[in-house]
Amino acid sequence: MRASVLRASALLALSLALPLAGCSGRNTTPALPAPSATPDAALIAQGKDIFRFNTFGDEQFWTNTLHLNTVIQNGVSPQTALSVGLKVDSDALPASVVSGIQNGSIDLTNPATTVALIKLNAVVGVMGQVDANNNLTSIGISCALCHSTVDNSFAKGIGHRLDGFPNRDLNPGAIIALSPALSAAQKFVYNSWGPGRYDPRYNFDGISGPVLIPPAYGLAGVNLATYTGDGTIEYWNDYVAVTQMHGQGTFDEPRLNIHVTNGTQELVQPALPALAAYEHSLTKPSPPPNLDGAAVARGQVVFQADCSVCHSGATFSDANSKLHLPSETGMDPVYANRSATKMYRTTPLRGLAENAPYFHDGSAATLDDVVNHYNTVLKLSLTAQQHADLVEYLKSL
Repeated sequence: MRASVLRASALLALSLALPLAGCSGRNTTPALPAPSATPDAALIAQGKDIFRFNTFGDEQFWTNTLHLNTVIQNGVSPQTALSVGLKVDSDALPASVVSGIQNGSIDLTNPATTVALIKLNAVVGVMGQVDANNNLTSIGISCALCHSTVDNSFAKGIGHRLDGFPNRDLNPGAIIALSPALSAAQKFVYNSWGPGRYDPRYNFDGISGPVLIPPAYGLAGVNLATYTGDGTIEYWNDYVAVTQMHGQGTFDEPRLNIHVTNGTQELVQPALPALAAYEHSLTKPSPPPNLDGAAVARGQVVFQADCSVCHSGATFSDANSKLHLPSETGMDPVYANRSATKMYRTTPLRGLAENAPYFHDGSAATLDDVVNHYNTVLKLSLTAQQHADLVEYLKSL
């Protein structure tokens, strides 16, 4: 399969979820300096704009190689776009468009409406150029495509942006498979991934093993951003922007013999500090309001006794200094073995009530399943009450 086509995969998998990693581990990388305690407001604002709107020049791939602008122009209505998980930012819609959607005068089954929404910068994570004849001449993607969603306050899939929330409705494989540049065999692989999943290594090793789109919030103080602990958040942003989004720049990873240069400009590296600053500013969502306080308190005692060796400190993770063998966590080793470290990190626990399903591959549908897994793997011998209390505590994080 041609490398240029395989690079069609385009998700910003910043830090994939692996809750409750095992408590043993080995020191694999020195702790790095924590982010500055005094956020730079101007840098964060710049990063917000980059996160939402910067394509790093990836239009050259999505337009010139995959021809997705033509696909959208000719056959992707808003109805179709919403069905594959794309989101619409209601704050970008003029009052006339809002009224037209509400009264039905704007046709949501017409691809021309999709082009109009792209022209308004209203399709989250999709950037396009539209000429005077309303032809979509180019298309690109930003980080927000996968790591933002909306609150559905206007309609399902339409509402105010929620940056940092994983778009688990998004079906990136199905979107990529729309390209006329792909063979039937390639489309079959991409269509097999399903909503909310993506494989950020497939274009290098040819193994199809999609993982969940992760949250990009709650990462302040977390130095190893990926769930296999390959590097910092800047490292992973660089990896994805160049090797997955196909932005213009250079990325080198000698541990995996990856050396990629796109275009003749370096558009990614200059954006990394501001992008990281904005991502670090994204706080986790508040826990559900209806938790049982007594159960949460009891669950905290269980957590401190059985989980806090690894899920330690303010980030609930030892990932700044340790990584863990797959055998220590009971996780499938396949994805770890495809990474630079061959290990998993202890994921910082943040907003767990919002994050189902769990584990990097989504194999735990609920927090009950997560606790069952580690109760077995780590031989915790939890009682039914302790199990229930621990789940309630995890929902509070």
